[in-house]
Amino acid sequence: SNLTIIRANKKYYDLPQFFKKHNIHVISSMPHYTRGKTDKQRGEGVFDKSIKALQELNAVGYGMPDSSLRLDLVYNPSGAFLPGDQAALERDFKKALLEDFDIEFHNLFAITNLPIARFLDYLIASENYEDYMYSLVEAYNPTAVANVMCTNTISVSWDGWLYDCDFNQMLGLKVASKITHIKEYNEDILNNRNILISQHCYGCTAGAGSSCQGSVT
Repeated sequence: SNLTIIRANKKYYDLPQFFKKHNIHVISSMPHYTRGKTDKQRGEGVFDKSIKALQELNAVGYGMPDSSLRLDLVYNPSGAFLPGDQAALERDFKKALLEDFDIEFHNLFAITNLPIARFLDYLIASENYEDYMYSLVEAYNPTAVANVMCTNTISVSWDGWLYDCDFNQMLGLKVASKITHIKEYNEDILNNRNILISQHCYGCTAGAGSSCQGSVT
């Protein structure tokens, strides 16, 4: 989820309590632990709103060391490069957010930027597309293939259509199966489908791999 939604309108101010009541696992995007890098990537004011939202989630018990209310953050690089080591990034985020804002969370997931949508537009406009694709292909890790999102997770759109992953959903690529909607869900049939792949899939298999829960190796 986007942390800023909690502060976007008064009608959303009770979301932390709603999440707690229903024991929802909160996974939220946090571009960086500094204002400058976050606002540069997401827009002015996003960092301060995100910090406020995290503090409100902490206040109801989310992210605390012994709490069952899970609060995880998602990091992705701000440019045309692969994310650093996930464990090291998590340590840096935890140290900075705790020392500067008294914020705690459970895990950090580092996700590679895939060459689709706005990031693809950025790559083309900045003339980084070929170099970035080359870096993804060169960093291909066959070990990561077994654990990427499309091998164990189905992505469901708001209106019930099924996709191999969130990125295929963004591209409008429904599952290659006679079962394409949640109302027809059949696990056996879906488990035997062919997964649709394209050039963006190199992003999930580069380096330590990347999936909906960060590195996969």
